[in-house]
Amino acid sequence: MKTVARNKKATHLYFIEDTYEAGIALRGTEIKSIRQSKVSIKDAYIRVKNHEAYIINMHIAKFKEANQFNHEETRERKLLMHKKEIVRLSTKVKQEGATLIPLSVYFKQGLCKIEVALAKGKKQYDKRRDLKDKDMKRRVEKALKDRQR
Repeated sequence: MKTVARNKKATHLYFIEDTYEAGIALRGTEIKSIRQSKVSIKDAYIRVKNHEAYIINMHIAKFKEANQFNHEETRERKLLMHKKEIVRLSTKVKQEGATLIPLSVYFKQGLCKIEVALAKGKKQYDKRRDLKDKDMKRRVEKALKDRQR
């Protein structure tokens, strides 16, 4: 499994409740750009319309060798998931106020997959607490490392 892109800010901005794997409907030039790791999911999110899931604002750079048949960089792309999963996710988004975000884009057995997370937004004090805990953990590990020497 080769990871191409990762949303590093997702765990800082959201509480991750559940993750799902989905395929993406892509064009030829898009998959070639993804294979060259020219993809960003930093500002991307997922929306459900008519029992179909779409990823919005996923940026795939234009393929340099393609000429007039190149793709639009931030178009809506359809996610390939089971209908039951999509219905379950859309009801959780409507009822609980959660959101759907992409966590990573990777290749699995030659196919491009995306890891989708059902997440809830963090408040500012939650973010500060997480940074504080992370800093304390880093200091403890450093102290243990220095003590071992």
